[in-house]
This record gives sequence, C-alpha cells and structure tokens, in this order.
Amino acid sequence: MFFFFRDSVCLQKTASTGNLYKRSEKWYDINMCGIFGVYNVEEASKLTYLGLYALQHRGQESAGIASSDGAKIHSLVKMGLVSDIFSPDVFAGLPGRSAIGHCRYSTTGTSSIKNAQPLTVSYCRGQLAMAHNGNLVNADLLRSVLEADGSIFSSTTDTEVIIHLLAQSKKNTFEDMLVDSLKKVNGAFSLVVLTEKELIGVVDPWNFRPLSIGKKDNGYVLASETCAFDIIDAEYIRAVEPGEMIIINENGLRSIKPFKPQRPKKCIFEFIYFSRPDSYIFGQSVQKARKALGAELAKECKITAADCVIPVPDSANSAATGYASESGTPYEIGIIRNHYIGRTFIEPSQAIRDFGAKIKYNPVKEILNNKDLLVIDDSIVRGTTSRKLVKMLRKAGAKQVHWRISSPPITHPCFYGVDTPTRAELIGASHTVEEIKKYLKVESLCYLSADGMVKAVGGKKEDYCMACFCGEYPVEFNKEPDKMEFER
Repeated sequence: MFFFFRDSVCLQKTASTGNLYKRSEKWYDINMCGIFGVYNVEEASKLTYLGLYALQHRGQESAGIASSDGAKIHSLVKMGLVSDIFSPDVFAGLPGRSAIGHCRYSTTGTSSIKNAQPLTVSYCRGQLAMAHNGNLVNADLLRSVLEADGSIFSSTTDTEVIIHLLAQSKKNTFEDMLVDSLKKVNGAFSLVVLTEKELIGVVDPWNFRPLSIGKKDNGYVLASETCAFDIIDAEYIRAVEPGEMIIINENGLRSIKPFKPQRPKKCIFEFIYFSRPDSYIFGQSVQKARKALGAELAKECKITAADCVIPVPDSANSAATGYASESGTPYEIGIIRNHYIGRTFIEPSQAIRDFGAKIKYNPVKEILNNKDLLVIDDSIVRGTTSRKLVKMLRKAGAKQVHWRISSPPITHPCFYGVDTPTRAELIGASHTVEEIKKYLKVESLCYLSADGMVKAVGGKKEDYCMACFCGEYPVEFNKEPDKMEFER
C-alpha cells in the first residue's frame, strides 16, 4: 500500500453533508507516530535512540529525545531520520537515567521543527516533556477557549493543547493535573510524559493507539510497539489497558484508571498496515494476525488457477504467506522494494513516467514472465500506485494479474491519528469493486470482508475501530464552544 499523508486536521460533521466532512479553520499536526519511554536505566537516552530506531517505520519526518537527570530535563529535537539526528556526540547533552522519544510521520503540509516532539516546557511547577501518538477531535475548540483565556501557542499540534490544559489545572499533584487535563479532551491519545522525577504513560479510554510496558534491568520501558523492546533486550510485560495511566517513579510502577470506561476501539488498521510484523500490539501478535488475514482472504476470494502468489512489499508480505499456505499456491517474491529511498529525490519532469512507483518498486522478471499472478496487497487508498504496479507487472511479462486485498475497501478518512485522504480522494468511497477493477486493469479484484478481517485478527467487531471501512466513528466530533461540557 502507498499512503499519501498530509497534515492531520480536526473536521466537523455537517447536517447537509452527512458523512462528508469539512475542514476546520485550524490545522493540527499529529499523525501516525512512534513513542518510547524509559525510566531508571543507565544511558537512557541511548536506549531511547535505539527504541526510536526500531519505531522509525511509524514516522520519518522528525524525531526527538528528552532526558531527565533527576533535576533537569534536557532535549534534542530535529527534522530528519533518527540515524541522521542522533550522532554519538549528542548523547552527552542528554544525560540521566530516564528519557522519552518520539518519531513523527512525514506530511506534505506544515512540516516544520515547531511541530516536532517531544514537546518540552517549563512552567510554574517545574519542567515536563510530552510525546503523543493520536489525534484529538476537539482540539480546535479547546484551543479557541484557551486562546480566549490568554494562552499563546507556539505550534499547531494537539499535544500543546494538552500541555496548556495541564498548566491551567488547579489540582495539587502533577498526576491529578494530567488526569484533569485529559478528561477535557476527546479522541485518540497514547502519551509518554517525563518530569524531572517520573515517567508516565497513558492511553485514552477507547485505546485507539497501542502502548506496551516492558522491564529493563531495574527500570521500565514504554513503547508503541514491542519491537522497540527487542532491540534493547527489554522484557515485554503487557499492553497498557484502555483508559489506564502508568506512573513510574522511585516507588516503582503503579497503575490507575481515572477515566470513565468506554468500549475499547482499537485501531484494526494497526494490524493490517502500520505495525511491524515482529511486534505485539494490544497484546496480540501482528505477524499472526496478518498471516490469518491472508488465509481468510484465500477462503473468501478463491481462484482456480494461478502460477504464484506475490506480495506488494513490505506490509503485505505476511498476508501473502497466509494466502499461499491456505490456497496451496506457490509463494514468490516478484516485486522488490527499495528500502533506501531518501526523504527527497530529484524527479525528471518528463523523462521517466511513473517515476514515483519505479523508484520504490522493481519487478523480478524471471518470476513474472509468462505467469498468471495472484498479487496480495494490504489496502487500496487512491488506487494510483496499484495501477502503476499492474502496468509494471504486465511490462515484465505477466499474462494475467489477479489483485487481492487483505482488508475491506477504505471508504472514509480517519480522524484518530492517521491522515488518510478525504472521501472524495478515496477510490473505495466513490467506485464499486467492478469499477476499481477496470481502473486497475486487472483480470479480477477481491477484498477481504469486514467479518473475515475481524475473524483473522480475533476478538469481537465491537472491540475495534473500523471507521475507515464503514464510517462509524466511535468518538463524537466537535460540539459548538457553548455546548462543550468538561468532565470534572
């Protein structure tokens, strides 16, 4: 799958448009991100660097680390990849046994250092640093209220809204101040928060985004995915539960659940695309889920004759192995993905058509020539890249191309931390499967059903957010300012 990400925005449902959404006047910049935290471990900032390295797939635009030496928080945040930012000489400026880190997904809009994280601030009670994965659907209204009360914002992130709410809280302890501020926000948040003395991890009551707890030596680790534990030899303990706050300090680890309980709505797209297959998220194996998605796809979308199954790398690799195993069709690697594409490259304006697809993918002609292919992909967004890949496969000699998708059609945008295109740009929102098949120029096209997707991942349909597939959004969007009610 090839995503075209842009700046995440808070959108409002309108009576006249039903399931169509209009942009609000303010833009917010939290997309799919990776967060990491470590407490009471030697060389905490270096471990955070390694953790972010493992989470780099969740965000390639900017990265940062904030560390605490017990008295002061130190920070380094820059644009670019983790490996480019954190050279060996910078860690002397990030001392201490506790740290948090963040890597942010690349966007095409207000890409700037002011929106990079962790956000580190000083306020009347000391210092804090915060890293956020998710999107708050009432951030624009909260920001309007805060600005009317005199708050001055230096970024366009949802995260800064939380910080301003926290600074205005009248509660006595930092823990209570954080809870007080988070009770005023709606939407998705998985947070790691660092003070001079504590590390706190917290997940919204719906548990849209994953966060896990690990043990390292005499300390603890928090991360979006468990692959970040493996790289530093930390022991995976469990997933942070919906609405749970983990407080880690000199007294050890403590858990509280201060928010009103909600039905869990874990993002099912984490299993389909975002998370690494070697990770556990929400307490489940991503590899096992993806392979099961492919097996269910083979059961639902059978084809009598094909020479081989090939994946669109890399996110469809596991699903393709599941499909091949279930169908008995040989698995082959027919498309090679270039893993060394820089953040920018020079594109010849007319010299090479379809340059964007060609620089990312290349066919293995010996596998594809004169073959009937079953191609497995995890999803289709706009369809433009899929169409280019079909053209590439045919040019490499493929006789027939049968396209199989290990998820249902994407018909609605996500407002909880993934900036998918608008409905008008989603091919699944405005075209039938038959129309998409004709657009891609394939012999057949079949998507996995919603029931098959849930069966593969496990659990109940009600436990997952599937808004991008059905338009049923678990958390209500913005109310007018005079109708806002803060839970006290």
